[in-house]
Amino acid sequence: MKKILIIHTAFIGDIILSTPLIKKLKAKYIDEGCSITYVTTPAGASVLKNNPDLDEIIAYDKRGAHKGFKGLYLLGKRLNYKGFDEVIIPHRYLRSSILGRLTGAPKRIGYDNASGGFLLTKKIPYDKSKHEVEKLLSFVELDSFADDQLSLYPSEMEKEKIDEIWKKNNLEGKKIILLAPGSKWFTKRWPLEYFNELLKKLAVKSEYRVILIGGHEESMLNMYIDKNIINLMGKTSLLDVAELCRRGDIIVTNDSSPIHIASAFEKLHIIAIFGATTRELGFFPWSKNSEVLENNDLDCRPCGLHGGDKCPKGHFKCMLEIKPEVVYDKIQEYFN
Repeated sequence: MKKILIIHTAFIGDIILSTPLIKKLKAKYIDEGCSITYVTTPAGASVLKNNPDLDEIIAYDKRGAHKGFKGLYLLGKRLNYKGFDEVIIPHRYLRSSILGRLTGAPKRIGYDNASGGFLLTKKIPYDKSKHEVEKLLSFVELDSFADDQLSLYPSEMEKEKIDEIWKKNNLEGKKIILLAPGSKWFTKRWPLEYFNELLKKLAVKSEYRVILIGGHEESMLNMYIDKNIINLMGKTSLLDVAELCRRGDIIVTNDSSPIHIASAFEKLHIIAIFGATTRELGFFPWSKNSEVLENNDLDCRPCGLHGGDKCPKGHFKCMLEIKPEVVYDKIQEYFN
């Protein structure tokens, strides 16, 4: 049985986008069999839980237990004992290339623009014109593979938790709208006052129920609250959010990880609001049941791969010119 290791310690969204790669590896070695181990961040490990195609998930805590070169070396030594045949390294940072080398695997595959590329045995082209999922799938050669759907696996525990929320708030039969106002980067965040204006419009519709989702940072936001709005920010795990996405009708989100969680569920309609970033960067919603709202009249977009802490031009037109009325009308159009 072939022993394969994936090293990917990027953002949560990147990890979710790698789930078709996992399926493609399994499909390639379906006859001889393979075991797949995935090394990722603690957050990445939590969102990959219950994936039936993974034999082991190892959390690489580069800011905690595995901090510094000593932590990297000890993790590499642990991985070396496992005797991997092949290591796939989509993360283009030096630390990941070093970790791949420390495993001692005879075959180490990464992108041709990766830092520490000399530590790889095979380099594949990093094609900027492709979506991130397509880039990741290029690591594995298999002509017959067609299952490129993102895959997340909420457990019975997550399902029971969301069941309780459904019952407590009488959500059965309602049109469920998820709102995700967060992002790590300022220029990826649609203004909070715009989200609140949208909430006020949605709250008066008796057939709608709005669920606010996000992490602990988002739980500090001053969001508009009403009896028809359920605030779950800071109260859910990533797989809880996945289960909410599985049941929801629409999600309104910035360019952040909820886009990619939502893309794993075909029923959910995604309305994604893009400011600093664009389609060409490769991280648009992978789901066909999606639409992107953006200001295409600006020549300053994109202003960075991950956005930034402030608008370089000082006007922030990419977000400010996408008004709440536009998003509300899109929701109405979809339901009608």
